[in-house]
Amino acid sequence: MRTRGSVVVITGASDGVGRATALRLAQDGAAVVLAARRSEALEEVATECRRRGGRALAVPTDVAREQAVAALANRAVAEFGRIDAWINNAAVGIAAPFAATPLTDIRRVVDVDVMGVVHGMQEALTQMRRQGAGVVVNVSSVLGEIPAPYAGPYSMSKAAIRALAVSVREELRLDGAKGIHVCTVLPPSIDTPFFGHVANYTGRAARPIPPTYPPEQVAEAIRSVLRRPRREVVIGCVGRTLVLKHRLFPAVVEHVMGSYAGRTYLSRRRVDPTTGNLYGDDGTPPAVTGGHHGRRKTAVRKFGVFVAAGAAVAAVAGRR
Repeated sequence: MRTRGSVVVITGASDGVGRATALRLAQDGAAVVLAARRSEALEEVATECRRRGGRALAVPTDVAREQAVAALANRAVAEFGRIDAWINNAAVGIAAPFAATPLTDIRRVVDVDVMGVVHGMQEALTQMRRQGAGVVVNVSSVLGEIPAPYAGPYSMSKAAIRALAVSVREELRLDGAKGIHVCTVLPPSIDTPFFGHVANYTGRAARPIPPTYPPEQVAEAIRSVLRRPRREVVIGCVGRTLVLKHRLFPAVVEHVMGSYAGRTYLSRRRVDPTTGNLYGDDGTPPAVTGGHHGRRKTAVRKFGVFVAAGAAVAAVAGRR
């Protein structure tokens, strides 16, 4: 799919990965249809997208509501005539021991993270079947492959949308719908405001489980998948290594991941119990990054790899 001139619907577009993706695609000349619950934040993103050369339409949407997602699809088609790609990115989360998590909050996570994707996929695929072509991208997570403690509902939802994508992808193949693709992107920890938005019943502030990557890296991966669709893309060398090792040695990796996440996911900073943005705006200013220095840490990792590779080459040359 060519990005320039394409029509792309992006949910969760007000901040984080969704915002970064919208700005990147707008820079390529795409028409972006921006969906999230915060109308003012969406308008800010739409304005910035237009400055970068793309067309933009802001449609305030709660993806947990089927009628709202149907209205989103209708607005996109009415404005631009088609939907070339639909990116299911909206998500909420909870940081809490499973036994202490209110059932109403778990249901809300499922409504947004799973049913939001269901609603989006049904609307997108209905339109794409009419067109005969299109790409659906579901943003899952490495936690959908290797769940972490204190993030059970979120991990569960991300595993669910991976399974749904496999099922729908095979249905499309059996139906002969060769022009329609369903792809899944699995990011590791990303430097976004997400961790400040989560409902939290641990008494300690949530933060990304290291290593942390910048949201622009996910945006580039999504852009790449739109141009050349693939069934699943794991982002980052650490994420790819974890997923591969988990499939080979599941029990060992789960134990190591559990111990590591148990030490790093929750900071020492004390916080009061909160429902975060599960049910509405939590007042946190919208932004692309969350202040976790993902770009700097990625640069440090790359420099470390470069130095290690140089040392290895030098050692080999010395032996020769």
